[in-house]
Amino acid sequence: MTPFSNLGDIIRRDLNQQKIGLIDLGGEDGPCEYSYSEIDEKSNAVARGLIEQGLKPNQRVAILSANRAEYIFCHFGIMRAGMVSVPINFKFPPALIQFVIEDADVDLVFCDAVRANDVPSNLPKVIFNSPDSNGFDSFISHGPFEVNQSRLDDPAMFLYTSGSTGKPKGVILSHRSHIWVARTRLGANDFSAHRFLVAAPLYHMNALAMAKLSIVAHSTIVLLPQFNAKDYLMAIEKYRCTWLTAVPPMIAMMLQEKDLVSKVDFSSVKLLRMGSAPVSNSLIDSITELLPNIEVTNAFGTTEAGPVVFGPHPDGLKQPLLSVGYPHPAVELRLIGGVLEIKSPALMLGYHKALTRSPQLKLPFTQDGFYITGDMFRIDANGFYFFLGRVDDMFVSGGENIYPSEVERLLETHPLVQQAAVLPVDDDIKGQKPAAFVVLKPGSTLTVDTLKQYCLQHAPAYQHPRWIWFIDKLPLASTNKIDKYQLREDIKRNLMT
Repeated sequence: MTPFSNLGDIIRRDLNQQKIGLIDLGGEDGPCEYSYSEIDEKSNAVARGLIEQGLKPNQRVAILSANRAEYIFCHFGIMRAGMVSVPINFKFPPALIQFVIEDADVDLVFCDAVRANDVPSNLPKVIFNSPDSNGFDSFISHGPFEVNQSRLDDPAMFLYTSGSTGKPKGVILSHRSHIWVARTRLGANDFSAHRFLVAAPLYHMNALAMAKLSIVAHSTIVLLPQFNAKDYLMAIEKYRCTWLTAVPPMIAMMLQEKDLVSKVDFSSVKLLRMGSAPVSNSLIDSITELLPNIEVTNAFGTTEAGPVVFGPHPDGLKQPLLSVGYPHPAVELRLIGGVLEIKSPALMLGYHKALTRSPQLKLPFTQDGFYITGDMFRIDANGFYFFLGRVDDMFVSGGENIYPSEVERLLETHPLVQQAAVLPVDDDIKGQKPAAFVVLKPGSTLTVDTLKQYCLQHAPAYQHPRWIWFIDKLPLASTNKIDKYQLREDIKRNLMT
């Protein structure tokens, strides 16, 4: 394979350029298909447009939009021009969107019409599918383009963290780091026949890295604008998707569409890769019952260290379903006090302006170059890793350490429970006690008291939730993970009534 020198230019031109590389289910014009030749040409047209506007290498250009084809063209085109792509979480409130734009020193924003008003009025913006002079079609410039031969260690993109524990931080990722990610994930495999269904937001590492894998593999991306369980299910059948990638709550919501699930033809699906959040036994059991012939992968990655962390066992041992795998041979891992530390070619360059904004912030690196994830793991006798939870999610109840994910997995072992989310509630005597929100399987008649007794029978007493509330579905945050901020507010309201 030809070496790549720019992350925006990872198309395989030695392969058929007329093959469909992108099926866009977003935008205003309905489903649109784009060949690799068209993806290449549109990405170049974005790069030419940026340069003709007078922007220079290393300037920051943001994308504020739901998933759509232009998002892909802009992301690649920005990097081809030697500039830095800044995907922005469009579900942030306007003040936080403005913070990211200012923090990243953004000079221009590509956006869809729905988010155009969230762009500061003093900043140039290009609006997708707008007929006006600031529209995308007016901005791009068709013609030949020589890709900027960036230094591999130059920044290619800033991905901003979700900001759940404060202001978002801009993770600086280089061309080298994510060229390595794409090539390493592909390896010697031929994934060209795959159709990747991408519904997670492209401002998130999960979806963005998967889109790059699909491009470098010369396969096809089926791109949904946002996750919706019914649209997701229908896209699997209509477009014969072979590779599903999602965070676990998305799959759990899909399984709740019981009537539609029973009608969908899943015969095309060969692989399901879940990551970015803990996976439960209950969810795995439900998936394997529905799709007994597919390969299910429980994965782990971080924005700061990329998605290549674990892989198959070198002795060919089968990966336990709740394990995230065995350390990848190109990655160094260690547990310090149970906390995972990573050293790999995918590590971020740092946080943009983090020390300027917060001089007291301690960068999460050891002196010998390991990234401190803040994630707790255990290792079994065969060397497989199991995710326990975030260090900052752990709470102490009566002197006992409690990881919410462990209590969630306990609740989800009950045959009538679909999903659970556990949070701490302050207590004058114990310090904190666990409380749970639970989604029951359709038709369940389970009671709160029965579920509490089940927990007492199957785990230490200190782990059992003192409060349980049944709800129809768990709220999702902007990254499609469980929105625990919203659940904390719900706890306050529930305890007041």
